[in-house]
Amino acid sequence: MKRTSLNDHPCSIARSLEVVGEWWTPLILRDVSYGLRRFGDLQEDLGISANVLADRLATLVREGVLETRVYQERPERREYVLSEKGRELLPALLALMRWGDRWGWEGEAGAPVRVLHQDCGHEVSVGVRCECCARELEAHELVAVPGEPVAHPPRRGEPGYLSGARLYAEPRGVTLDGGSTRAQG
Repeated sequence: MKRTSLNDHPCSIARSLEVVGEWWTPLILRDVSYGLRRFGDLQEDLGISANVLADRLATLVREGVLETRVYQERPERREYVLSEKGRELLPALLALMRWGDRWGWEGEAGAPVRVLHQDCGHEVSVGVRCECCARELEAHELVAVPGEPVAHPPRRGEPGYLSGARLYAEPRGVTLDGGSTRAQG
């Protein structure tokens, strides 16, 4: 079944998912960041079919998330490495991992992987920090406001219409707490 393209959606999350939102893509990026760079190693580790892996890798290379390097001349064989664009996805992968650590292993012993700062040996964290105040923020402290206007805002019935209309209707922005029941004080 062919899925709908998100390329024209007026949302950066949607456009990011167009590149990295396929089921296997975060796991491919995880493996490449772990140093598994050859097609056969990726296929063996993930248990993914060759055609699906080839398709995902081709997309990631075309989008500039991965680069290829020749590691053997005859016959030519290539390996996959993270580009700068791909390395910038690591915090997003770590955030997914942390979320999975908390909510995917309930009732089981600890998380399967820890990510440490190589120099000091302490575990890293991923969070939302204000660059001005230099402090961690919670969801109820975040507000989304309109940025640059999109060339073709969605019309009623199109994806993104309701969220965009709400965003533009709120003069002080939309709080990103998702309607939490946390007491406002």
